[in-house]
Amino acid sequence: MIRVLTIITSLVMCVTNSISGMPENGYRTEIFGRVVLGNEGVPFITLYAKGTSNGTSTDTNGNYMLVNLPEGSHVIKVQGIGYRSQEKGVKVARGETMELNFFVEQDIHMMEGVEVSGSRIGILRYLPGSAANIRSMDIMAIAPLSGNEVLRSVTGIHVVEEEGAGLRANIGVRGLDPDKSRNVLILEDGIPVALGPYGEPEMYYTPGIDRMSGVEILKGSGSILYGPQTVGGVINYITSDPPAESSGSISVRGGHGGYYTGQFGYGNTFGNTGFSINYLRRQAENLGPTRFVLNDISSKIRFKSSPRSNLTIKLGIYDENSNSTYVGLTQLMYDNGGEDYKRLAPGDNLDVRRYSLGVSHDFAVNDRLQLNSTAFAYTTTRNWRRQDFSSDPGSSNLSGVVWGDHAVPGGAIFMRNSTGNRNRHFEVAGFEPRLRYRADILGMDNVILAGSRLLYERAYEQRVNGTTAEAVSGNLRDDEVRTGHAVSSWLQNKLLVNDRLSLTAGLRTEMLNYERHILRTGMNDVSIKNNSLLFEIIPGAGINYNFNQQSGIFVGIHRGFAPPRIKDAISNEGEDLQLDAERSWNIEVGSRTHLFGFVGFELTLFRMDFSNQVIPVSESSGGPGTGYINGGRTDHRGVEAELAVLLSEIIQMPGSLSLNINTTATRSVFSGDRYVVQRISNGSINDTVFVNVRGNRTPYSPGLTASGAVNYQGTGGFGIRFSGHFTGEQYTDVLNTVNTGKWIDLMNGDPDYHYVQATADGRIGKLSPYFVMDLSAWFDFQRGLRLSMSVKNILNERYIATRRPQGIRVGLPRMVNGGLTLNF
Repeated sequence: MIRVLTIITSLVMCVTNSISGMPENGYRTEIFGRVVLGNEGVPFITLYAKGTSNGTSTDTNGNYMLVNLPEGSHVIKVQGIGYRSQEKGVKVARGETMELNFFVEQDIHMMEGVEVSGSRIGILRYLPGSAANIRSMDIMAIAPLSGNEVLRSVTGIHVVEEEGAGLRANIGVRGLDPDKSRNVLILEDGIPVALGPYGEPEMYYTPGIDRMSGVEILKGSGSILYGPQTVGGVINYITSDPPAESSGSISVRGGHGGYYTGQFGYGNTFGNTGFSINYLRRQAENLGPTRFVLNDISSKIRFKSSPRSNLTIKLGIYDENSNSTYVGLTQLMYDNGGEDYKRLAPGDNLDVRRYSLGVSHDFAVNDRLQLNSTAFAYTTTRNWRRQDFSSDPGSSNLSGVVWGDHAVPGGAIFMRNSTGNRNRHFEVAGFEPRLRYRADILGMDNVILAGSRLLYERAYEQRVNGTTAEAVSGNLRDDEVRTGHAVSSWLQNKLLVNDRLSLTAGLRTEMLNYERHILRTGMNDVSIKNNSLLFEIIPGAGINYNFNQQSGIFVGIHRGFAPPRIKDAISNEGEDLQLDAERSWNIEVGSRTHLFGFVGFELTLFRMDFSNQVIPVSESSGGPGTGYINGGRTDHRGVEAELAVLLSEIIQMPGSLSLNINTTATRSVFSGDRYVVQRISNGSINDTVFVNVRGNRTPYSPGLTASGAVNYQGTGGFGIRFSGHFTGEQYTDVLNTVNTGKWIDLMNGDPDYHYVQATADGRIGKLSPYFVMDLSAWFDFQRGLRLSMSVKNILNERYIATRRPQGIRVGLPRMVNGGLTLNF
């Protein structure tokens, strides 16, 4: 490892010297200073120039330096959990060096908006659970094709690629099934973004990472302040606020496969009113097998009516068209090679359109009482044309197009001369008031958080069967409306016993009244209606203890909860299936410490004990499309570790050279008896055989994931980042099938049975481990100009990313991209 780091360091220095060629001072603009609490420097707290990509963190003594700021006026903001944010305006000239100090005060305003931004020390002091913060500068250094690359750098997060562009997020946390991110609460600026937060929590729309200023992740007991899902944690995408003064940016990026991203943003403040607008365009012709084009427009308007009150209005329009499909390669197609990115159903087409509106009002009644209210509404239309196909050569209405080898069971895909048009429209509206009150009880500081949320959601779903391979209209097979009304409330008290010890206890309630009204099913007009009521109490508690400014520990426990989908809880016949909600007890114990001023280490032990985990059997998860079933008891336990080393402090080199390593080891298994079919009798003589999968690993839960990065930022504007990500082996079915070929041979010798594992359709079988390495580099010129390039999958690793939805998806090959950004 030391030899590798020496080689990388030498390479970085050589490239820096040859590219930058700038004197140590030259025309570089510098702002330096110290962030102080009382008489002590505050370590590892974030500072950044608002409206720009320039940012940094303080060292162990609270010192910082911001370099390469464009000349002109800027607002420098210091922000960290456990400290009240501060802003100071400055005006800098080209080549100027300026000192700017900050004197901050303690606060305990963490994750209330959802906010986990700031220093690890702040998180240690007050947050009873593990959390992560990805800053704007981190996103720019990664130069991601999609948000998946950014999230992989976080411990405990497992991301599965579906189409390579990150259009549909598949995120699993600590061994949970990643299918469409159903077990994770995903927010944008604190507002849910799923199709239907309760009844349809799938991520067919994913916020674009290109327009984000940060991402915040909370996996611990603090997640009971948000809902309805409290199982896997919270991911909150953060967009930029309107800048204090006129500022903007233009960026373009492109590369292999016709990949292109263009973005324009501008904002300003006039008096008490600020605004910002952002336009994002992304497209590709051949990103693997994927063709897509999307336009994403968002804007914010902020009115500051008084020093204690402000109103923010946010608007969003998203429009996407892609050739997203469910059909994937068979096992033989993958083994033979040459067809990794073949478009098997070239007529498949997905249109997604989303309109969103959010209004939030913040009012500080006094220094102790704060009121925050948010109203939001959004609609999502998702129309998907998919050509029908089968693995049975005897299927009707075949088009004559065949992929694969039909000599092997399941080894071929027979395309049919028909389509299934899955047209859906979703409406969501909610109102959420929050209260924060700081009280002195028995001489101890308490912070009381309380709130409630009213939410309405409705889904309109139709299935239209087309009679040709690319038909968008035809015969209406199914038609239904699903409606949900939910009321949530929460109360949490944080008690600061002293400056070392804090205790947190909270309670959340969820009540959902949902209805399914079926108007047509199986080509027949009907009127089937039923409803169900669900109520849940969700407790949580935690303890934080800090030994000193550099180290501390936390313990947290909370109830995990996720409601069942409305479509699955009420059957096609209108029967209330009494499908249980997902419930678990989530426990974690963790510590963070900083040594010698340049080494940081974090360790978290976790366990999620499910009394009932709902197992997906929907089409998107590779199942027959009939919904979900109660999966019974599952157990998820493991350890997360993160190491951060500031190498430039060790070897005393100019600039900043850092090493980050994250790893997660997880054991996710069925912990209760569960019997599933292994082989089916071909006659009446023998019975169908069931096997108990207790002890088997849950699908798509790798035992080990790890990521690492070496990042260098030179003093002359040059920067470079090497990163790698390892994903361990995974099983893709509850039977933990390793090699389907073995079962095909077994079935050929046993004519009395059909073995469910004896198929070469590519949907089941163990996923081998894989390692992907990336490179990104950039050069910052004066006056806000940045040139960048990136190479994804440097080693051109060939691997199976997933066997979902219905066949093998191969990971993206090596890609080279270049970009240009101008801040003004």
